Amino acid sequence: MAVPQARSSSSESLFFETWVKTHGDALMRFAYVLTGDANLAEDAVQDALTTACAKWKKVSAADDPAAYVRRMIVNAHISWWRKFRRREVPEAEPAGTAAMTGDGAGDRAEADAVWALCATLPPRQRAAVVLRFYEELSYAEIAVLLNCAEATARSSVHRALASLKTTLSKEGAGDA
Repeated sequence: MAVPQARSSSSESLFFETWVKTHGDALMRFAYVLTGDANLAEDAVQDALTTACAKWKKVSAADDPAAYVRRMIVNAHISWWRKFRRREVPEAEPAGTAAMTGDGAGDRAEADAVWALCATLPPRQRAAVVLRFYEELSYAEIAVLLNCAEATARSSVHRALASLKTTLSKEGAGDA
């Protein structure tokens, strides 16, 4: 990941570069789980870091600069899906993929199945679930990142889980 160059003093630039080297991998993992796509994750992180670099004094003065940048990643991704949500049509996952054991393929197939389920959720609900269960954030922290009320964050997670349960129960009934 390329580190954007700060236009301010060299000490701030060095601090920013060091911060990115320290937090960059975690930001990429977060963005990947949020977007479900390595390229989109990289784009979201790059957009966020470019903005963070330009506003580094403000970002570094925040109580938690990492949370500030994660919010920027969420914003970048939301901007992307708002722009392109009508242009892309999701493809169905192939049914009945056989899970192999012993080589980790079964675990990977299960992880892919979980992601495929999450991908069926609306973007805000998916983001809320990722923030709650992958990032292990509180509802208050999720509300701050998604720029909504805490009750809305709770509701988003609740509705997402209800939707996932319904989908799973339908799939289970279809297999019987």
